[in-house]
Amino acid sequence: MSQRQVLQVFEQYQRARTQFVQSVAELAARPQNIETLQNAGVMSLLRPLLLDVVPTIQQTAALALGRLANYNDDLAEAVVKGDILPQLVCSLSEQNRFYKKAAAFVLRAVGKHSPQLAQAIVQCGALEMLVICLEDFDPGVKEAASWAIGYIARHNSELSQAVVDAGAVPLLVLCIQEPEIALKRIAASTLSDISKHSPELAQTVVDAGAIAHLAQMILNPDAKLKRQVLSALSQIAKHSVDLAELVVEAEIFPVVLTCLKDSDEYVKKNGATLIREIAKHTPELSQLIVNAGGVAAVIDCIGSCRGTVRLPGIMVLGYIAAHSENLSMAVIVSKGIPPLCACLIEEHEDHIKAAAAWALGQVGRHTPEHARAVAVANVLPTLLAMYMDTRGSEDLQIKTKKALKNILQKCTYLPALEPLLHDAPPNIMKHIVGQFSKVLPHDSKARRLFVTTGGLKKVQEIKAESGSLLQEYINTINNCYPEEIVRYYSPGYSEILLERLENYHPVL
Repeated sequence: MSQRQVLQVFEQYQRARTQFVQSVAELAARPQNIETLQNAGVMSLLRPLLLDVVPTIQQTAALALGRLANYNDDLAEAVVKGDILPQLVCSLSEQNRFYKKAAAFVLRAVGKHSPQLAQAIVQCGALEMLVICLEDFDPGVKEAASWAIGYIARHNSELSQAVVDAGAVPLLVLCIQEPEIALKRIAASTLSDISKHSPELAQTVVDAGAIAHLAQMILNPDAKLKRQVLSALSQIAKHSVDLAELVVEAEIFPVVLTCLKDSDEYVKKNGATLIREIAKHTPELSQLIVNAGGVAAVIDCIGSCRGTVRLPGIMVLGYIAAHSENLSMAVIVSKGIPPLCACLIEEHEDHIKAAAAWALGQVGRHTPEHARAVAVANVLPTLLAMYMDTRGSEDLQIKTKKALKNILQKCTYLPALEPLLHDAPPNIMKHIVGQFSKVLPHDSKARRLFVTTGGLKKVQEIKAESGSLLQEYINTINNCYPEEIVRYYSPGYSEILLERLENYHPVL
């Protein structure tokens, strides 16, 4: 047998291996093939090919494993149990850029499913190798490594801390300064995933100088990058007043308000979320948002979109209004009440309606003037109907009840309260009747109207427990009128008059 024939055997074997890994990688890209591949024992066949002498076979084997592990946690578990991770880690340090990208993809595919699988990646030493890859010359390797690190960090604070301890944060901050947009996106997303768990982790990101670089990218034309940048700044700002102030000091206002007009819905949503995370902390930070024109911008944003994109904007108005009378008045003056009422009526999701109800309650809870501004928008019957609708979620019922209570306890605008007398349950009725008992003793015109519109008659029909607060309020109202008028509107009085008529014998 000649040398050529001997070598031919090896070439055939190599071609067969190449064809096998390529076919498996292609098959693994389609979900319907996964179970068949798994049952055929694909994992144990791919494992030795990770150490193949031919680089393209190694890379394609890693790609196939990544696609399988990406599919579900059982297959990701099989990668861990099959002792495949240590082989990947060994190769990460010495192989070419194509293999590094494929290996990082496998690690990401395994780590994304659960904290336990992400922990397995950390324990096998892969995190340190991924951090080394963040310094690679090739931007694609950096991107793949950053992506895998983000999938580890997003699970919980312990895994995020492991990422920080491995030294990833300063390198990720360098990555967001690179020219490649895809790398910037993933690095910003990973910084967001690290920051979200605790003030301490967010502080680590801040200490690495991330805020200034993130803030500069708010106006970047790439929508996907803007989403991640706004998310990262939100995750930093949400934890404490100090961190929120650091974000504000990076001069994000009024620049961030342009994001609320963006054509990308997620940029709008993340922009509003960032403003919300700042507004919630203190009246001073909310005042800063108002001074920058933030309230009008948020109101426009709520009016221009539908669904969950509205939610953070609704909450911004609620948080700003909650802080003080003046800030709440800023929401009223900027015409913030009509869009909140619209959200209450137009939206189908209970959690969005609940947020709108909560925000309206915050606007109306300060003084009679604030409560009147909400009441004249004719929103009280809507809130009452939602509270009484048993099909609504428990959270919606709690929020609408609290909003009604907040507004009613301050509202002295009786025309808005009167329609509620006919439908309100006892726990809401006491607040309504309580407001009438405060206003009627001092307002003769209101007393007359209360009779002609049927309010006094309705009050007489209310069955209140003797000695209860509701009964006290009713007594106060009744004391505003002559006894015969109260008697005339009391239930059963017409029967008493008819009885007297029957028993009356005229003197002829």
